[in-house]
Amino acid sequence: MKLLAALVLLLVTFTSHAGDGDEIILGVGPLSRDTLAAASTDAFERGEFVASDGTRIRYRLLVPLDGKRGKRYPLVLQLHSSGGIGSDNAAQIERMPLTWAMPDVRRRYPAYVLVPQFEQRSANYDSPTHPQSAVASPALAAALELVEHVASQRPVDRQRIYAAGFSMGGSATWLAAAARPDLFAAIVPVSGIAPADDTARALLDTPAWVLHGNADSENPIDADRRLIAAIRTLGGSKVRLREYDGLDHRLPADIYPGHGWREWLFSQRRR
Repeated sequence: MKLLAALVLLLVTFTSHAGDGDEIILGVGPLSRDTLAAASTDAFERGEFVASDGTRIRYRLLVPLDGKRGKRYPLVLQLHSSGGIGSDNAAQIERMPLTWAMPDVRRRYPAYVLVPQFEQRSANYDSPTHPQSAVASPALAAALELVEHVASQRPVDRQRIYAAGFSMGGSATWLAAAARPDLFAAIVPVSGIAPADDTARALLDTPAWVLHGNADSENPIDADRRLIAAIRTLGGSKVRLREYDGLDHRLPADIYPGHGWREWLFSQRRR
């Protein structure tokens, strides 16, 4: 019985001492490569958009499964990692975007999922070896224009526009919300590098659920901890950190099906 109790203890969620709503997750490894075998990149429609500054953005769009006439749906801006950089309008459909195309997720969370592809980095870092803060590239502003464009062309619920992303995409998720706090109802940055503390005030009212492995040496978790602390110092209470103990720079296995974070995300509405 003692051994069984010890094993159960290793699998439960612990609350950390970092702040209200924070948690340390034990026993969750990286997402397996074969988990998403049922997802198809063909489910994402292809498109191109030219921003006001002339920047051309190729993108893919997943539409709600069995969408109903007259109904408006959430829109998720899903931002890719540096591995998705290019112009083939394909490489950006990485594993986090693919989770949205899994049949069970599409049925349970009908939404528009917008996956733009950047030809350059969407977020740049202060250091190539131990990054501590991120700044937006000009391409990110074009992606935000694309969000507005899609929302105007499709039956999108303007109170339920979200952003999520992994690695560079996680950094860009922070930066997108800081640039347009009036646009996003909530964000989920995963394993990104947070921007500098002077963005904290812009993020005070943006609900954020931050996911990050504490053994990540590529994008150290320190930056997320720093910005979260800065937001709370200013009185912000809508940010939470889910810290995966021992996880390196990979998606956590529970990103799919991810009912916890998806239910939370879709329950947020912009006032």
